[in-house]
Amino acid sequence: AVEFVMSQSERVAATITAHHLLYNRNAMLVGGIRPHYYCLPILKRETHRQSLLNAATSGNPKFFMGTDTAPHSQSSKESACGCAGAFTGYAALELYAEAFDEVGKLDQLEAFTSLNGPRFYRLPINEKRVRLTRTTTQVPDSFPVDENQHLVPLRAGESIAWQFELLE
Repeated sequence: AVEFVMSQSERVAATITAHHLLYNRNAMLVGGIRPHYYCLPILKRETHRQSLLNAATSGNPKFFMGTDTAPHSQSSKESACGCAGAFTGYAALELYAEAFDEVGKLDQLEAFTSLNGPRFYRLPINEKRVRLTRTTTQVPDSFPVDENQHLVPLRAGESIAWQFELLE
């Protein structure tokens, strides 16, 4: 995918999800199938993850954030024909920060998450500001939708190393 986008004109760009920057197929398959990591396109080999991570953190304006957050109910994900998509919206910026921090490229995070996309689509840049803090927080096991349904987030029960605060 990266090679294709790079070989095209400036009118071709790509969004990249946080989970494709953080995980390879082992996250979904090792130790049994983990349906909350199942997404399309499916997570691939580590070499593919590294290629996406290099593109995302390169500063190239042809790559930008695309959360693709998929809040499917737990019962829809944990079924014989589970829905594709990872629920990342609860902490999308924090997950991207982890990926960029992994390769020492936090300085490229703002362009990837806030500038490249609007510029590509010729949209105004969001004027709101956030503060990034290295603060470990626990991811809930699930988020209730109603008394019968829950959403299981990516990385449920684990931790996230960053926290964003919206500044006034």
